Amino acid sequence: VASNPVSRMLKLEAFLKRHKEYEVIHAHMLLSNAFHLLAAQRAGVKHRISHSHSTSNGESKPIKRIYEKWAVITNKHIATYKIACGELAAQYLFGTSKDVLILPNAVDVEEMLRVAAQSRDYIEREFNDKGLKIIQVGRLNKVKNHKFSLKIADELKKKNVDFTLYIIGQGPLEAELKEIVEEKGLVDYVKFLGVRSEVTELMASADYMIMPSLHEGFPVVLVESQAVGLTSLVSDQISNEVDLKLGLVDFLPIDSPEIWKNRLSKAISPRPTESKILKTLKSNDFDAATNAKQLMQIYINF
Repeated sequence: VASNPVSRMLKLEAFLKRHKEYEVIHAHMLLSNAFHLLAAQRAGVKHRISHSHSTSNGESKPIKRIYEKWAVITNKHIATYKIACGELAAQYLFGTSKDVLILPNAVDVEEMLRVAAQSRDYIEREFNDKGLKIIQVGRLNKVKNHKFSLKIADELKKKNVDFTLYIIGQGPLEAELKEIVEEKGLVDYVKFLGVRSEVTELMASADYMIMPSLHEGFPVVLVESQAVGLTSLVSDQISNEVDLKLGLVDFLPIDSPEIWKNRLSKAISPRPTESKILKTLKSNDFDAATNAKQLMQIYINF
């Protein structure tokens, strides 16, 4: 696949012209949606879905801002159907458009509850760690703000808190983050777990999840954390739409690691009951089976 967006657009256009059987294009690449939908339009594809999953592209350079403005305008006018994971994600990519379907990022709630019920001691069994268990899930890049997470870890260490921070994911900042851990003497407190298949088990057995991101759309990991009853401390730069009113999400500023340290030092809140979690997520359209049927109906109706 070409890395240059224009080259990628031309290749997609040529492919779609050769394969007339494709009647719908559904793009999930935020600003890059514009290139994919433009290719589809030029190839004669009638149904072009632009799907927004974020509230920012994280860029501030003038040339990037110009590109952002072009992409937003193009998305708005070329998409024949608009979908967003939340209200702020819709506003970011589609502006004041009223014809946007809000389709929340969803999970298999019943399966997650089943796995969670069997995994409350997973971390203790897997790693033999008995102190405060904190996890962070996400790609190791600038947006996820792992450097701030390590500042929180340093504050906890200074206060002699018995804890372990489990960093789940990979990315371009991995080597730099590991260097910081070495420099700050956090080797005994921070574990890099890489990409894992048992994220549900890790969440179910953690005490807290932290997400000090610089920005997010509606991260599905926060739906997953609430589905297993895990309390999450998240950046106040994230939309409050992520709080499903289960008492499991606290918003904190990302200018003071001490505030996060103080919150993590408090008593752990009791988890909501399984029945309350199930009812809340299903009634708010966060159940994957329900959302899949809704999306399928959109395709069928074209």
